[in-house]
Amino acid sequence: MTSFIIRLLVNGFALWVATRIVDGVTISSDSTSSEILTLLVVALIFGLINAFIKPVVQLLSLPLLILTLGLFTLIVNALMFELTSWIADALDVPFHVDDFFWSAVLGALVVSFVSWLLNLLLPN
Repeated sequence: MTSFIIRLLVNGFALWVATRIVDGVTISSDSTSSEILTLLVVALIFGLINAFIKPVVQLLSLPLLILTLGLFTLIVNALMFELTSWIADALDVPFHVDDFFWSAVLGALVVSFVSWLLNLLLPN
């Protein structure tokens, strides 16, 4: 349970960094507590998508992943980021990714990098 909470907080922080760095990734909330709650909900959605949907998409896109020597992973990550935005919008969570290509790809890159860095620093 502790590992789940740590991963949720790491994803939430990575998403917050993405909202600060990438122009097309936004959270529209009126208070700090609302923004934190939104980040935690979006981190939960993002974590569930990465746990259940991303492996299926990677398996189905395996020929493209091999053909591009893994670079297609950037597109898969952007798709998962855009799907997170779509589900958040459907649930009335104020998280939005403007356009697929630039905002989603850059946002997914920032989230991946920050999550990787924090997972290196935090104990298992």
